[in-house]
Amino acid sequence: MTQPTNTFSSYDAIGNREDLKDFITNISPTKTPFQSGIATVMATSTKHEWQTDSLASASGTNAVIEGDDATTDASTATARLYNYTQILDKVPRVTGTQRAVNSAGRADEMDYQILKRTKEIKRDLETSLLANNAQVAGDDTTARELGGVESYIATNDDFGATGASPTGDGTDARTDGTQRAFTESQLKTVIAACFDQGGDPDTIMVGSFNKQALSAFSGGSTRNIDATGKTLVNAIDVYVSDFGTMKVVPNRFQRSRSALVLEMDMWQMADLRPLTREDLAKSGDTERVQLIMETTLVSLQEAASGGIFDLTTS
Repeated sequence: MTQPTNTFSSYDAIGNREDLKDFITNISPTKTPFQSGIATVMATSTKHEWQTDSLASASGTNAVIEGDDATTDASTATARLYNYTQILDKVPRVTGTQRAVNSAGRADEMDYQILKRTKEIKRDLETSLLANNAQVAGDDTTARELGGVESYIATNDDFGATGASPTGDGTDARTDGTQRAFTESQLKTVIAACFDQGGDPDTIMVGSFNKQALSAFSGGSTRNIDATGKTLVNAIDVYVSDFGTMKVVPNRFQRSRSALVLEMDMWQMADLRPLTREDLAKSGDTERVQLIMETTLVSLQEAASGGIFDLTTS
């Protein structure tokens, strides 16, 4: 059929209002579980330093002769560690006209851009904190960079062939090795190693592929189907090991080839400058805002945590 003669339709109309919803959909992920799970302290210099120490190995032969003279035991110095603060920023710029017009989904374009860029900095920081990145002192032409989690984990790590541990003080990155499938045996070995060192890890942090691989671990258990609710539970969100219960947390911003076994209170973020907003000078009919922060990662004791590295991701 064809349209009757002289029918006036929407194709002919000039003044129909546009149908634009007054909201904006954005599914980009913003959850940052590592930042959310660690404490934040204050830094007072671009080189943030702290000390670590450990006890002498336990001895089963600590027995002395009655009346014998006291023998002085050897003392060891503390270890002095450091990390450099990293500056992160985002700078939105909006014209005066755009701020004046009536925009759908936001009252003011600059406010909207500030909100977006704040979330972007949060994502960038999570990526940097968890990275296999060696610290960089920086100079007049080189930006300072913080050493990430993977550059500190050295004592309790399981890695593929040709891989190698870092020094463990953030000064060098770990050497990536041949990728292999994630197994429960690897996980149990690392958890036991953390325990033997005195650690009490509470979180297993993984990317999406290896979260699903971990959920396939049998753990000596049987999976059941709830016939009434017709629900198959095929995920592990809490892993009960021989040495404690750990949350299993997926993280979109860590390296997907790594499974981190973390004692969260042994990691901190040290802010030299918390996130602030600075209105920049006008240079015409635009407005610019700089969102800026300066922070670093603190590894209070890397031997309390561990990791399984060089895992397959597909």
